Amino acid sequence: MDITIHYTFLPQNDPDAALTFYRDTLGFEVRNDVGYEGMRWITVGPPDQPGTAIVLHPPGADPGITEDERRTISEMMAKGTYASIVLATKDLDGTFERLQASDAEVAQEPTDQPYGVRDCAFRDPAGNMVRIQERD
Repeated sequence: MDITIHYTFLPQNDPDAALTFYRDTLGFEVRNDVGYEGMRWITVGPPDQPGTAIVLHPPGADPGITEDERRTISEMMAKGTYASIVLATKDLDGTFERLQASDAEVAQEPTDQPYGVRDCAFRDPAGNMVRIQERD
């Protein structure tokens, strides 16, 4: 089988803050920015990986979600427990320093994990956990 990751979805509750974080702080390129009925879906991705993208979407935009579910999603996002993504870099310390200097919310400084990876973590403006692992 030849299967790749094409899109993944992360909720955002402030499109401009999400755009600033993913484009300006992480250096992703904007591939699409679509508005509909006062909501925005922003697609971003690493410049050197045109086939992989993150869609930053309004939480609870699905019409099948109840108001109680929307409230739960908002509460979980505020706590940082609703969504996460794991990214990778060859220069974890340099990446950490650049992100920390940008005032991104640090959740964990670079750490050697007992399961064999070295990583750090930040929260994006919506509260999503963004872990960054060091790769060879």
